[in-house]
Amino acid sequence: MRLWHKYLIGVLPRKQLLGQWRECCLIAKNIAEKGTPNHLLVNKVMEYPISEFCDYCNIVLYRMVVRGYNVSEKSIHCLEDNVEFCVDSDLNMGVFSGWHNDRYLKQCFYNLQEKYDCSGISDDEWEILRSRYEDLISREE
Repeated sequence: MRLWHKYLIGVLPRKQLLGQWRECCLIAKNIAEKGTPNHLLVNKVMEYPISEFCDYCNIVLYRMVVRGYNVSEKSIHCLEDNVEFCVDSDLNMGVFSGWHNDRYLKQCFYNLQEKYDCSGISDDEWEILRSRYEDLISREE
């Protein structure tokens, strides 16, 4: 389980973006059933208001819709049934501000780079990711 850095969601390859949606649904279900995602890489979700997780899910959903991916009503209902989720076009990029920081951006980028190095991401997808990452780190300087 991993919640990709919020600033990379818009350029995630198809496989990772669709996987992120599944992760969001699973995390919501685990929170509803167990009170926690209970996974090392996403337990930090519980350190933030649940509304930030919902905002994050909205960002993922928005990117899927923009790309023309079919999002099943069943998966949206999964989120609605498990957390106070609503489809919202007001995307709050301030979500997980202490967690989705520069360090986490680098961790996510290098994780995606490893997927590229192992041929799990195409050259075209990688170039889009790399370019976005370069833009993000150049703004820091």
